[in-house]
Amino acid sequence: MDTSSTHYLCLASALVPAYPIQQPIPVTIEQLTGILCCTPRNVKFILRRLEEQALIAWVPGRGRGHCSQLTLLRSRDEVLEELFQDMVSKGRMKHATELMAEYPVSEPLKERLLAVLDKQMGLRSEPDSASGQEVLRISRNRSMEKLDPATVYTAFETYLLGHICSTLITYDAQSRAFQPGLAHTWEANESRTSYLFYLRKGVRFHHGRMMTSRDVKETLQRLINLGSPASCHFKDIAHVELESDYRIRFDLQQPNLFFLHLFSSIYMSILPYDADFSQHPVGTGPYQVLDLSKDVLVLGAFDLYYGIRPLLDRVEIWYLPHLASSVRQYQLTDASADQGGPTAAQEVQGHSIEYPSLGCRYIMFNFRRAGIHHQLAIRQVLRILYNPLSMVRELGGSRSLPADSFLPWRSSGHLFTEPPLEEAQALLQAGGYQGEELKLAYRTRKEEQEEALWLLERGRKIGLNLVLYPVTEYGLPELIHHADLFICEEVLEDDWQWGMINYFHNESNYLHDLLLDSQKAELAETLEPFSRLAAEDRAKLLDLAESKLRDDCWVLYGCHMNKQAQFSQSLFGLEAGSFGFLDISKLWVKPGFSS
Repeated sequence: MDTSSTHYLCLASALVPAYPIQQPIPVTIEQLTGILCCTPRNVKFILRRLEEQALIAWVPGRGRGHCSQLTLLRSRDEVLEELFQDMVSKGRMKHATELMAEYPVSEPLKERLLAVLDKQMGLRSEPDSASGQEVLRISRNRSMEKLDPATVYTAFETYLLGHICSTLITYDAQSRAFQPGLAHTWEANESRTSYLFYLRKGVRFHHGRMMTSRDVKETLQRLINLGSPASCHFKDIAHVELESDYRIRFDLQQPNLFFLHLFSSIYMSILPYDADFSQHPVGTGPYQVLDLSKDVLVLGAFDLYYGIRPLLDRVEIWYLPHLASSVRQYQLTDASADQGGPTAAQEVQGHSIEYPSLGCRYIMFNFRRAGIHHQLAIRQVLRILYNPLSMVRELGGSRSLPADSFLPWRSSGHLFTEPPLEEAQALLQAGGYQGEELKLAYRTRKEEQEEALWLLERGRKIGLNLVLYPVTEYGLPELIHHADLFICEEVLEDDWQWGMINYFHNESNYLHDLLLDSQKAELAETLEPFSRLAAEDRAKLLDLAESKLRDDCWVLYGCHMNKQAQFSQSLFGLEAGSFGFLDISKLWVKPGFSS
């Protein structure tokens, strides 16, 4: 069916613009060889198959020079929709979306096709299988980023790595305490210049070998060898001693009271020294990688996981740029309803939750590019235009709280005002503005586009020449050369002090690449004593660094965001994981009693 339908779509796309459906079309075999890109013999074979499936009527021409008559019996959209549904039902989501890209579709048809795609996402129970496997499918409306603990920088890929890999210890945000991970206990000397970790015995990597202290040491060395942007956090380590297969000691050049936070971070996910993670992702986490391509990541529960084996058997993450919903779906598919689970009507009544993310959306200036945004007065004009209080009130959506910091609790204590646009106009005139162009970059996501258009209109009212520069993803060279400022979003880990210091120090983010060396030196000087301080003093230092961003308008804070997820009322084990995502390893489906 697939091949015949594809051939029919090819014919319909080439011929229908000139001829309507159900009307004989004069054609020659030579003409059809060009359309179908095959030999005359194969054209005749294809035509017979299409006739057998009642897609066309074919009357061959009689005699040399006489045209044949080809009649297309079904509309192109009808066949495309049928083929799309067939592909999706067989799990060929990527091929289905490529079909949409290859053949132009109307908006009503596109909505129907996306509805078909959405039904395949979420949780599904497969009771017909011998083990009754439970599978979660998640779609992402962007491309996959690099999946490697040494270089990861996006929240979702970090979240996924947390299910594939494990760290020596974990940080519990509620109790503000560290919990055992691959290390069952640890200790530090009184001066905090030496830390000793005691590793669990019997922990297996996904490829079967037992973990030892050598894997821990080689994981750290891998960060250094690869030039990980997080390497700077580990610069205090002077020596690593393998005291045994299950004891490892780190000796430091100076006291470090923040050291444990480093070993609970995703960068220190322990990897096997005898496997290349970039080629074959192997960890000790609750899920192992079964398949990995640019289109899909398939995870399977690791039966030999040292902790509690996940209840969901398989997780599929489909990367479908510009097509999938930005709302995470944890719904059950209709398969569960056949086994006494919720009906379709009940499923609609499932739960939709919103939860605040740690971080905010903000505007970052590109100081690497020459322009009037280097003038403080111009950045202050943008500060008035990009007013958080006005934006929350006028645009709404998932914008939950005006931001004056990356941290919501700090923003909630700030008294926000709404200066009149006339004040911005006066600043613009006082700064000698001559109509210079300011190029604003933004990703083509719904809410970022809303903010860009909103800011453009406010700028127009005071005579500021803002030019919009939409991009699908932020490529650094493109930004540096073409944009003066851009809208972006930072999402922090639950361990917020780690998230903040990583934001200031990590060499892979835009703050590092778009600030001038002199600006980065100011921040580095402010934060220099950070690791030697106790938690309360570290918090004050981070606040001081943020005030530098805020007061000099290097960054314009916008809004804190609420994330949204939808889940079935038959879904249990709802526990928040990193970055506000649900912990997949805790999810399970409760189908209920059979009738």
